[in-house]
Amino acid sequence: MSNNPQIEDNDGNDDLYEHYRFIADKGQNPLRVDKFLMNRVENVTRNKIQKAAKDGNIHVNEAVVKQNYKVKPGDVVQVLFEHPPYEYLLVPEDIPLDIIYEDDALLVVNKPAGMVVHPGHGNYSGTLINALTFHFDNLPNNSSNRPGLVHRIDKDTSGLLVVAKTEEAMAHLSKQFFNKTSEREYIALVWGNVEDDEGTIEGNIGRHPKNRLQNTVFDEEEEERGKHAVTHYKVLERLGYVTLVSCRLETGRTHQIRVHMKHIGHTLFNDERYGGDRILKGTHFSKYKQFVDNCFKVLPRQALHARTLGFEHPETGKKMSFECPVPDDIEACLDKWRNYSKHVID
Repeated sequence: MSNNPQIEDNDGNDDLYEHYRFIADKGQNPLRVDKFLMNRVENVTRNKIQKAAKDGNIHVNEAVVKQNYKVKPGDVVQVLFEHPPYEYLLVPEDIPLDIIYEDDALLVVNKPAGMVVHPGHGNYSGTLINALTFHFDNLPNNSSNRPGLVHRIDKDTSGLLVVAKTEEAMAHLSKQFFNKTSEREYIALVWGNVEDDEGTIEGNIGRHPKNRLQNTVFDEEEEERGKHAVTHYKVLERLGYVTLVSCRLETGRTHQIRVHMKHIGHTLFNDERYGGDRILKGTHFSKYKQFVDNCFKVLPRQALHARTLGFEHPETGKKMSFECPVPDDIEACLDKWRNYSKHVID
């Protein structure tokens, strides 16, 4: 994705804005640019991509291309339009924030499930950034022009985020996340009985070649694809057909825990995007199906919560550590499984 620079077009007019930018992987097989973009831009139709090509809005290596151009390794593919991306037209909104901690340099918020962190395609309002820009003036932009945002979590993941209030805090905190010195622990309920009490999952994560809404782990033969990712997990509670685990991130890739846990055969409970919203373990009895459906109703999202967050304060150098309780929806689901595993499963 782009940082939204304004691009000078071929006539010398500064009236094109970069909406998307992708660099083709080293292992990219020749692929039509319209299909290449279909695999990478969420919620877009082929008609829209074809119209963009017809209007001269698709560029490869800074040159206008037609929709049948074959993308090659290392190509820089851009989609340019005459209007800024809607996600950069930020409208402050009076949305309450659950602030765990605040000082002059930063704040830590507990994001509820269902709230998108920053505006993007299909979500231009109601986001955490819409709320932040209402409650705080002059938040510093990160490298992607997102005010205050140091890191992010998925829409349906709840939990802790640190927000920078000054340029210095943004630089310092961003460096900690980049250097992997920050500490992040998540609580996840996953399908199946995780065999080892603890372990480490390591594997490059990148966009799924066939399902553009998912990411996936690439095997050793495809090392040039995706980005290095490491997740450490520890079993907290075994509940028969599901397991409660603690996951600590060494890297911060999109959907990292969701992708890594599925990779080892333990998809997150009720994770619709990765197939966890159906029965993956258990019996065929209708009563069991009804029980699982009831669990899905009390927890209508993936069972993932960013419970703890630790970092060095950008001004004082003091070690800061925060924790927020598991939210009610996950706790209600866990109580159901505890009761079920105690009375039904041997």
